Amino acid sequence: MNKSSKSLSILIPTYNDICVTLVKDLLDQCNDVEGLDYEILVGDDGSTSRATIDANQQIDTLPHCRVVWRNRNSGRAAIRNFLAHEARHEWLLFIDSHMSVIDAGFIEKYLAHTDGDAILYGGYKVVGDEDTYRGNLRWKYEVSCQEALTAENREKNPYANFHTSNFCIQRDVMLSHPLDERFTRYGYEDVLYGKTLKEAGVHIQHIDNPVEFGRFEENEKFLHKTEEALCTLHEFSAEIGDYSHMLNVISRMKHFHLLWIPKCLYSLLRSLLRHNLKGKHPSLKAFDLYRMGYYLGV
Repeated sequence: MNKSSKSLSILIPTYNDICVTLVKDLLDQCNDVEGLDYEILVGDDGSTSRATIDANQQIDTLPHCRVVWRNRNSGRAAIRNFLAHEARHEWLLFIDSHMSVIDAGFIEKYLAHTDGDAILYGGYKVVGDEDTYRGNLRWKYEVSCQEALTAENREKNPYANFHTSNFCIQRDVMLSHPLDERFTRYGYEDVLYGKTLKEAGVHIQHIDNPVEFGRFEENEKFLHKTEEALCTLHEFSAEIGDYSHMLNVISRMKHFHLLWIPKCLYSLLRSLLRHNLKGKHPSLKAFDLYRMGYYLGV
Protein backbone atom coordinates (compact mmCIF):
# COMPACT_ATOMS: atom_id res chain seq x y z
CA MET A 1 0.00 0.00 0.00
CA ASN A 2 1.63 3.24 -1.19
CA LYS A 3 1.24 6.64 0.40
CA SER A 4 -0.09 9.64 -1.48
CA SER A 5 -0.54 13.34 -0.74
CA LYS A 6 -2.57 13.85 -3.91
CA SER A 7 -6.26 14.52 -4.19
CA LEU A 8 -8.15 13.02 -7.10
CA SER A 9 -11.63 13.24 -8.58
CA ILE A 10 -12.43 10.38 -10.95
CA LEU A 11 -15.10 11.55 -13.38
CA ILE A 12 -17.10 9.11 -15.51
CA PRO A 13 -19.56 10.55 -18.03
CA THR A 14 -22.16 8.01 -19.12
CA TYR A 15 -25.25 7.70 -21.26
CA ASN A 16 -27.31 4.50 -21.27
CA ASP A 17 -24.31 2.51 -20.09
CA ILE A 18 -23.94 0.45 -16.90
CA CYS A 19 -20.61 1.28 -15.27
CA VAL A 20 -20.88 -0.32 -11.82
CA THR A 21 -17.98 -2.72 -12.41
CA LEU A 22 -15.70 0.10 -13.58
CA VAL A 23 -16.55 2.17 -10.50
CA LYS A 24 -15.90 -0.74 -8.13
CA ASP A 25 -12.54 -1.51 -9.77
CA LEU A 26 -11.46 2.11 -9.45
CA LEU A 27 -12.72 2.25 -5.88
CA ASP A 28 -10.60 -0.77 -4.94
CA GLN A 29 -7.50 0.82 -6.44
CA CYS A 30 -8.05 4.15 -4.70
CA ASN A 31 -8.46 2.38 -1.37
CA ASP A 32 -5.07 0.75 -1.91
CA VAL A 33 -3.33 4.13 -2.10
CA GLU A 34 -2.74 5.18 1.50
CA GLY A 35 -3.65 8.79 2.22
CA LEU A 36 -5.34 9.43 -1.13
CA ASP A 37 -8.19 11.92 -0.84
CA TYR A 38 -10.56 10.99 -3.63
CA GLU A 39 -14.07 10.84 -4.99
CA ILE A 40 -15.70 9.04 -7.90
CA LEU A 41 -18.42 10.98 -9.71
CA VAL A 42 -20.57 9.44 -12.42
CA GLY A 43 -22.34 11.96 -14.61
CA ASP A 44 -25.47 10.44 -16.13
CA ASP A 45 -26.20 12.57 -19.17
CA GLY A 46 -29.93 12.01 -19.41
CA SER A 47 -30.02 8.23 -19.84
CA THR A 48 -33.29 6.86 -21.24
CA SER A 49 -32.75 3.16 -20.40
CA ARG A 50 -34.61 2.29 -17.21
CA ALA A 51 -32.49 -0.84 -16.71
CA THR A 52 -29.29 1.23 -16.92
CA ILE A 53 -30.59 3.84 -14.49
CA ASP A 54 -31.68 1.19 -12.00
CA ALA A 55 -28.33 -0.62 -12.19
CA ASN A 56 -26.23 2.52 -11.78
CA GLN A 57 -28.21 3.65 -8.74
CA GLN A 58 -26.19 1.24 -6.60
CA ILE A 59 -23.13 3.45 -7.21
CA ASP A 60 -24.69 5.98 -4.82
CA THR A 61 -24.41 3.41 -2.03
CA LEU A 62 -20.63 3.00 -2.41
CA PRO A 63 -18.22 5.04 -0.24
CA HIS A 64 -16.70 8.13 -1.88
CA CYS A 65 -19.02 7.61 -4.87
CA ARG A 66 -22.06 9.37 -6.23
CA VAL A 67 -24.05 9.73 -9.41
CA VAL A 68 -25.12 13.13 -10.70
CA TRP A 69 -28.32 12.65 -12.68
CA ARG A 70 -29.02 15.04 -15.56
CA ASN A 71 -32.53 15.41 -16.98
CA ARG A 72 -31.51 15.74 -20.62
CA ASN A 73 -28.61 14.75 -22.81
CA SER A 74 -26.26 17.73 -23.13
CA GLY A 75 -23.49 16.16 -25.21
CA ARG A 76 -20.01 14.77 -24.62
CA ALA A 77 -18.36 18.17 -24.16
CA ALA A 78 -20.94 19.69 -21.81
CA ILE A 79 -21.15 16.69 -19.47
CA ARG A 80 -17.37 16.70 -19.00
CA ASN A 81 -17.32 20.43 -18.28
CA PHE A 82 -20.16 19.94 -15.81
CA LEU A 83 -18.31 17.17 -13.98
CA ALA A 84 -15.19 19.35 -13.74
CA HIS A 85 -17.24 21.99 -11.95
CA GLU A 86 -18.81 19.38 -9.68
CA ALA A 87 -15.42 17.91 -8.71
CA ARG A 88 -13.67 19.09 -5.56
CA HIS A 89 -10.12 17.78 -5.93
CA GLU A 90 -6.87 19.03 -7.45
CA TRP A 91 -6.61 16.46 -10.23
CA LEU A 92 -9.39 15.17 -12.47
CA LEU A 93 -9.26 11.74 -14.08
CA PHE A 94 -11.79 11.31 -16.90
CA ILE A 95 -12.65 7.78 -18.02
CA ASP A 96 -15.35 6.78 -20.50
CA SER A 97 -17.96 4.53 -18.93
CA HIS A 98 -17.60 1.73 -21.49
CA MET A 99 -13.90 1.26 -20.72
CA SER A 100 -12.40 -1.25 -18.25
CA VAL A 101 -9.36 -1.10 -15.99
CA ILE A 102 -6.50 -3.35 -17.11
CA ASP A 103 -3.62 -2.66 -14.72
CA ALA A 104 -3.87 -3.08 -10.94
CA GLY A 105 -1.54 -0.06 -10.67
CA PHE A 106 -3.59 2.16 -12.97
CA ILE A 107 -4.36 4.88 -10.39
CA GLU A 108 -0.87 4.81 -8.88
CA LYS A 109 0.71 5.24 -12.31
CA TYR A 110 -1.30 8.38 -12.97
CA LEU A 111 -0.50 9.78 -9.53
CA ALA A 112 3.21 9.17 -10.12
CA HIS A 113 3.09 11.52 -13.13
CA THR A 114 1.14 14.40 -11.57
CA ASP A 115 4.13 16.48 -10.47
CA GLY A 116 4.63 18.52 -13.62
CA ASP A 117 2.45 18.32 -16.69
CA ALA A 118 -1.04 19.74 -16.68
CA ILE A 119 -2.52 16.95 -18.81
CA LEU A 120 -1.71 13.23 -18.96
CA TYR A 121 -3.20 10.91 -21.56
CA GLY A 122 -2.94 7.17 -20.91
CA GLY A 123 -4.52 5.83 -24.09
CA TYR A 124 -6.62 2.72 -24.59
CA LYS A 125 -6.08 -0.86 -25.68
CA VAL A 126 -8.41 -2.75 -27.99
CA VAL A 127 -9.16 -6.34 -26.97
CA GLY A 128 -11.19 -9.18 -28.43
CA ASP A 129 -10.34 -12.18 -30.60
CA GLU A 130 -10.85 -12.36 -34.33
CA ASP A 131 -13.09 -15.43 -34.17
CA THR A 132 -15.58 -13.46 -32.10
CA TYR A 133 -15.35 -10.05 -33.75
CA ARG A 134 -14.26 -10.63 -37.34
CA GLY A 135 -17.70 -9.46 -38.50
CA ASN A 136 -17.76 -6.37 -36.28
CA LEU A 137 -16.88 -3.16 -38.12
CA ARG A 138 -15.99 -1.17 -35.02
CA TRP A 139 -13.60 -3.85 -33.78
CA LYS A 140 -11.91 -4.17 -37.17
CA TYR A 141 -11.49 -0.41 -37.43
CA GLU A 142 -10.10 -0.02 -33.90
CA VAL A 143 -7.67 -2.92 -34.36
CA SER A 144 -6.38 -1.32 -37.57
CA CYS A 145 -5.51 1.80 -35.53
CA GLN A 146 -3.94 -0.10 -32.62
CA GLU A 147 -0.29 0.50 -33.53
CA ALA A 148 -0.85 4.25 -33.53
CA LEU A 149 -2.21 4.09 -29.98
CA THR A 150 1.10 3.39 -28.23
CA ALA A 151 2.48 6.23 -26.12
CA GLU A 152 5.58 6.40 -28.32
CA ASN A 153 3.52 6.93 -31.47
CA ARG A 154 1.06 9.30 -29.81
CA GLU A 155 3.95 11.51 -28.69
CA LYS A 156 4.91 12.13 -32.32
CA ASN A 157 1.84 14.34 -32.71
CA PRO A 158 0.70 14.83 -29.12
CA TYR A 159 -2.18 17.26 -29.65
CA ALA A 160 -3.75 15.54 -32.66
CA ASN A 161 -3.51 12.15 -30.89
CA PHE A 162 -5.36 13.22 -27.75
CA HIS A 163 -8.70 11.66 -26.80
CA THR A 164 -11.01 12.18 -23.84
CA SER A 165 -11.50 8.46 -23.11
CA ASN A 166 -8.77 8.30 -20.42
CA PHE A 167 -6.97 11.46 -19.34
CA CYS A 168 -5.88 13.23 -16.18
CA ILE A 169 -5.91 17.03 -15.93
CA GLN A 170 -5.48 19.67 -13.26
CA ARG A 171 -8.88 21.04 -12.28
CA ASP A 172 -7.90 24.70 -12.70
CA VAL A 173 -6.60 23.97 -16.21
CA MET A 174 -9.85 22.24 -17.16
CA LEU A 175 -11.91 25.12 -15.80
CA SER A 176 -9.75 27.65 -17.66
CA HIS A 177 -9.85 25.63 -20.88
CA PRO A 178 -13.20 23.81 -21.08
CA LEU A 179 -14.34 21.66 -23.97
CA ASP A 180 -16.34 23.45 -26.64
CA GLU A 181 -20.03 22.95 -25.82
CA ARG A 182 -21.12 23.74 -29.37
CA PHE A 183 -20.31 20.07 -29.97
CA THR A 184 -23.68 18.57 -29.11
CA ARG A 185 -23.57 15.73 -31.62
CA TYR A 186 -21.21 12.76 -31.57
CA GLY A 187 -17.58 13.16 -32.53
CA TYR A 188 -14.53 15.43 -32.80
CA GLU A 189 -14.93 17.47 -29.62
CA ASP A 190 -11.68 15.93 -28.39
CA VAL A 191 -9.90 16.71 -31.66
CA LEU A 192 -10.68 20.41 -31.41
CA TYR A 193 -9.81 20.30 -27.71
CA GLY A 194 -6.33 19.05 -28.57
CA LYS A 195 -5.90 21.98 -30.95
CA THR A 196 -7.21 24.40 -28.32
CA LEU A 197 -4.72 23.12 -25.76
CA LYS A 198 -1.83 23.52 -28.17
CA GLU A 199 -2.81 27.10 -28.95
CA ALA A 200 -3.04 27.80 -25.21
CA GLY A 201 0.43 26.34 -24.62
CA VAL A 202 -0.83 23.57 -22.33
CA HIS A 203 1.49 20.57 -22.51
CA ILE A 204 0.10 17.06 -22.98
CA GLN A 205 2.24 14.15 -21.81
CA HIS A 206 1.43 10.77 -23.33
CA ILE A 207 2.05 7.83 -21.02
CA ASP A 208 1.52 4.10 -21.32
CA ASN A 209 -1.41 3.65 -18.93
CA PRO A 210 -4.28 2.37 -21.09
CA VAL A 211 -7.80 1.37 -20.24
CA GLU A 212 -9.39 -1.56 -22.04
CA PHE A 213 -11.78 -1.07 -24.93
CA GLY A 214 -13.66 -4.32 -25.30
CA ARG A 215 -17.30 -3.53 -26.04
CA PHE A 216 -18.27 -2.87 -29.64
CA GLU A 217 -21.64 -1.79 -30.98
CA GLU A 218 -23.35 -3.56 -33.87
CA ASN A 219 -22.38 -2.49 -37.37
CA GLU A 220 -25.53 -0.52 -38.17
CA LYS A 221 -25.28 1.51 -34.97
CA PHE A 222 -21.59 2.22 -35.53
CA LEU A 223 -22.31 3.30 -39.10
CA HIS A 224 -24.94 5.73 -37.77
CA LYS A 225 -22.45 7.12 -35.22
CA THR A 226 -19.86 7.49 -37.98
CA GLU A 227 -22.32 9.48 -40.11
CA GLU A 228 -23.13 11.70 -37.14
CA ALA A 229 -19.43 12.30 -36.52
CA LEU A 230 -18.90 13.21 -40.18
CA CYS A 231 -21.67 15.79 -39.93
CA THR A 232 -19.90 17.21 -36.89
CA LEU A 233 -16.61 17.26 -38.77
CA HIS A 234 -18.26 19.10 -41.65
CA GLU A 235 -19.77 21.68 -39.32
CA PHE A 236 -16.46 22.45 -37.64
CA SER A 237 -14.10 21.69 -40.52
CA ALA A 238 -12.68 25.23 -40.69
CA GLU A 239 -11.67 25.09 -37.03
CA ILE A 240 -10.45 21.48 -36.94
CA GLY A 241 -8.44 21.85 -40.14
CA ASP A 242 -5.34 19.69 -40.42
CA TYR A 243 -6.04 17.98 -37.09
CA SER A 244 -8.28 15.65 -39.10
CA HIS A 245 -6.63 13.00 -41.27
CA MET A 246 -9.66 12.94 -43.56
CA LEU A 247 -9.58 16.70 -44.09
CA ASN A 248 -5.89 16.45 -44.95
CA VAL A 249 -6.58 13.78 -47.57
CA ILE A 250 -9.49 15.75 -49.02
CA SER A 251 -7.33 18.88 -49.19
CA ARG A 252 -4.62 17.06 -51.15
CA MET A 253 -7.13 15.47 -53.51
CA LYS A 254 -8.79 18.83 -54.09
CA HIS A 255 -5.41 20.35 -54.93
CA PHE A 256 -4.93 17.77 -57.68
CA HIS A 257 -8.58 17.99 -58.83
CA LEU A 258 -9.29 14.37 -57.85
CA LEU A 259 -12.34 14.71 -55.63
CA TRP A 260 -14.61 13.68 -58.49
CA ILE A 261 -13.33 10.12 -58.05
CA PRO A 262 -14.66 9.39 -54.51
CA LYS A 263 -17.80 11.42 -55.28
CA CYS A 264 -18.53 9.33 -58.36
CA LEU A 265 -17.71 6.01 -56.69
CA TYR A 266 -19.86 6.87 -53.67
CA SER A 267 -22.77 7.87 -55.88
CA LEU A 268 -22.57 4.62 -57.82
CA LEU A 269 -21.78 2.26 -54.95
CA ARG A 270 -23.49 3.77 -51.90
CA SER A 271 -26.09 1.02 -51.51
CA LEU A 272 -23.52 -1.73 -51.99
CA LEU A 273 -21.13 -0.09 -49.52
CA ARG A 274 -23.83 0.21 -46.86
CA HIS A 275 -24.85 -3.40 -47.43
CA ASN A 276 -21.25 -4.54 -46.95
CA LEU A 277 -20.64 -2.39 -43.87
CA LYS A 278 -23.81 -3.56 -42.13
CA GLY A 279 -23.19 -7.18 -43.05
CA LYS A 280 -21.10 -10.01 -41.65
CA HIS A 281 -17.93 -9.29 -43.64
CA PRO A 282 -17.37 -5.51 -43.53
CA SER A 283 -14.42 -4.15 -45.49
CA LEU A 284 -12.25 -1.35 -44.10
CA LYS A 285 -11.53 -0.16 -47.65
CA ALA A 286 -15.28 0.11 -48.21
CA PHE A 287 -15.52 1.97 -44.90
CA ASP A 288 -12.86 4.49 -46.00
CA LEU A 289 -14.63 5.12 -49.30
CA TYR A 290 -18.03 5.38 -47.62
CA ARG A 291 -16.79 7.91 -45.04
CA MET A 292 -15.17 10.16 -47.63
CA GLY A 293 -18.15 9.97 -49.96
CA TYR A 294 -20.58 10.65 -47.15
CA TYR A 295 -18.57 13.64 -45.94
CA LEU A 296 -18.34 15.14 -49.42
CA GLY A 297 -22.10 14.80 -49.76
CA VAL A 298 -23.00 16.51 -46.48
